[in-house]
Amino acid sequence: MNQRFAIAILAAGKGTRLKSKHPKVLHSIAGRPLLAHVVHAASQVVAPENIFAIIGHEADRVREAVAPLGIGFVLQAQQNGTGHAMMIVREALRDFDHVLVLSGDVPLIRTETIARLREFHLDRNAAMTILTAEPEYPSGYGRILRKGGSDEVQAIVEQKALKPGQENLREINSGIYAFDVRKLYAHIDELTSDNPHHEFYLTDIASILCTAGEKVFAIPAEDSHEVLGANTRSQLAELDALLRMRKAHELMESGVTIFRPETCVIDADVKVGPDTIIEPFVQLLGRTHVGADSRIRSYSVITDSTIGPGVTILNGVIMEESHIEHGAVLGPYSRLRPGSHIGEHAKLGNFVETKKTRLGRGSKINHLSYVGDTEVGENVNIGAGTITCNYDGVAKHKTIIEDGSFIGSDTTLVAPVKVGKGAYIGAASCITRDVPEDSLAIARGQQVVKEGWAREKREQRKKAHPSR
Repeated sequence: MNQRFAIAILAAGKGTRLKSKHPKVLHSIAGRPLLAHVVHAASQVVAPENIFAIIGHEADRVREAVAPLGIGFVLQAQQNGTGHAMMIVREALRDFDHVLVLSGDVPLIRTETIARLREFHLDRNAAMTILTAEPEYPSGYGRILRKGGSDEVQAIVEQKALKPGQENLREINSGIYAFDVRKLYAHIDELTSDNPHHEFYLTDIASILCTAGEKVFAIPAEDSHEVLGANTRSQLAELDALLRMRKAHELMESGVTIFRPETCVIDADVKVGPDTIIEPFVQLLGRTHVGADSRIRSYSVITDSTIGPGVTILNGVIMEESHIEHGAVLGPYSRLRPGSHIGEHAKLGNFVETKKTRLGRGSKINHLSYVGDTEVGENVNIGAGTITCNYDGVAKHKTIIEDGSFIGSDTTLVAPVKVGKGAYIGAASCITRDVPEDSLAIARGQQVVKEGWAREKREQRKKAHPSR
């Protein structure tokens, strides 16, 4: 019989201990909001339309942030506990046989673990299955009391309710569950808010089901880190480090060399091709994609960019929303602002800045230049200190430099302006009009030489100040 599975993600809380005005589940680690990590893992187990985030605090912001992932949302206007959240989602689950309950602040949960929980739950024909773990420090968590060491659960015992002889119980309740929907909602109204916080706790449903003669089972996570939540800024940092190291190991297993991976910052959505080398202290952020056989040297920070195969990125390159083609060489200390497109085997050297610029195949900007809002053709050489003046104080204007042109050092190109194919620009020129192809343009003051001027100047100073 085909069993319809849904996933409900608890994501309504404020996260008071983070001391933040922002929703807890929107705090980001490894380049994604906490909730997005959970959704990504869950959507490999069930279709996104069968995932429901239960939202409350700053609900509109949470919905906007993760709506592109295709999931549904259920509003918990008053946050009266995890049990109350599952009461609220009852209508959304009416056509499902089973539901997995995840926490929106547990970003290390893996797809494989969610799938294991689902299969174990179905195999045992359970009313409830609890994902458990044995962390190094279990203090503060509810403990699992099993029936005679079996898979079946007798009770969840909160830390403060542990009896003599139970202090050494190390298996904890992770807060992640699978439920038979029919059996859950047959008993959920038995939950009470008779506790100091006057909330309905989903953990209490375990003892209710056991009392009713239903089967409650437990399955341990293979890695206790998977069930860790983010309640403080320190825990956010710890989870971020764990996720990034997991990502680094995934890349290395796929054929990427990462020297000193503990020093690198690599976001979850980054992709890197085999035989690429990443040196220490590199940051690859957002949706950056790096092709095969490239090398990224230390201290480069690359965000939301596409880098082709065989590219060399030297030290200290800063890049954002840019596209780099095969065989290009960048840096050291180049800055590529959004909209930069560097062609095959092109070179962008030290202290060069580009913005909304296309640099053609084999072209070079090697030193100390700013090139913005510019189309540069193939095999163009742009000398040191060149500037495109693209802004007139009101609007941006475009510069076009056609194939084979040579731009002398310290040239100023005042846009809008076009340099024709094969043209030369003399060094230190200020170009304000179009330059025809195959021509030479020089726009600078005439050199004047006054012989003996310096000697006469020195003699005048001696007469005026004989003591010096």
